[in-house]
Amino acid sequence: MSQQGSAGNVIAAIASFFFPGLGQLVQGRIMAALLFCIITIVGYAMWWLIVPAIIGGIVHLWSIIDAAKFKAD
Repeated sequence: MSQQGSAGNVIAAIASFFFPGLGQLVQGRIMAALLFCIITIVGYAMWWLIVPAIIGGIVHLWSIIDAAKFKAD
């Protein structure tokens, strides 16, 4: 997973699509994985308040994009 657009980033983005933060975990970024997972799950769990659910959806989409665009140094 050395560069953006590599097969590893595609796999990570697909993993994040199914479970937020899983793509970051596949890439070895534990703190990012935990943050994306917790914020998204809490947002989705509070769906009846509407605003947290929208925030959860935005963070879920952000986790997918972040996994796809990650560049290892």
